[in-house]
Amino acid sequence: MLSVNDINVYYGAIHALKGLSFHVEEGEIVSLIGANGAGKTTAMHTVSGLLRSKTGDITFMGESIEKMEPHRIVRLGLAQVPEGRRVFSNLTVQENLQMGAYIRPATQSREVDRDLELVFKRFPRLKERRRQQAGTLSGGEQQMLAIGRALMSRPKMMLLDEPSMGLSPILVQEIFSCIREVNESGTTILLVEQNAKMALSISNRAYVLETGSIILKGKSSELLDNEQVRRAYLGA
Repeated sequence: MLSVNDINVYYGAIHALKGLSFHVEEGEIVSLIGANGAGKTTAMHTVSGLLRSKTGDITFMGESIEKMEPHRIVRLGLAQVPEGRRVFSNLTVQENLQMGAYIRPATQSREVDRDLELVFKRFPRLKERRRQQAGTLSGGEQQMLAIGRALMSRPKMMLLDEPSMGLSPILVQEIFSCIREVNESGTTILLVEQNAKMALSISNRAYVLETGSIILKGKSSELLDNEQVRRAYLGA
């Protein structure tokens, strides 16, 4: 479904991604794990068109997207939930969700309304706060809103960047349960996460990044038992 082939990304003279290659099959949850500064978010931004690679190619559903504008990538069915949530603070919860459907034509207004109700069904707290400004929500509620906003574009694949950041352990469990449900309902997931244990517990496969390169890859269950991964990322 998604294929990233030999991409090299620079920030000025800094070589952030070094010949990075990975793939995601339809229906999977695939995790990119690694320490701060490993290149996980850079990889996400390059896939979604916010950054450009100097070399290589990225294909989604068989179509090259490496030089495509971000809004066109969203139209193809690839939606990103950014690190730090990035909700529109001065807009209400409902307005934020409606913004997620901006790419959909006016002829789909009834479908958009139905999808809005589906998001409210998935996240009852958002329904309770639908007329509340998004900036007044808790961190966990803002993460739910960011996921709901992405779902409003009806994505085939969702990119989730550090969804557990700044959340309590109980909320982390809740958010990851939601990610699993979204996947089970038919959306493929690419997950970037510093909480390696949680990421590996819900994903099918994973890649371990270190200073812009993949140093390990495999089934998540195997990586959970890998001594190198356990020492470096699982605190064991």
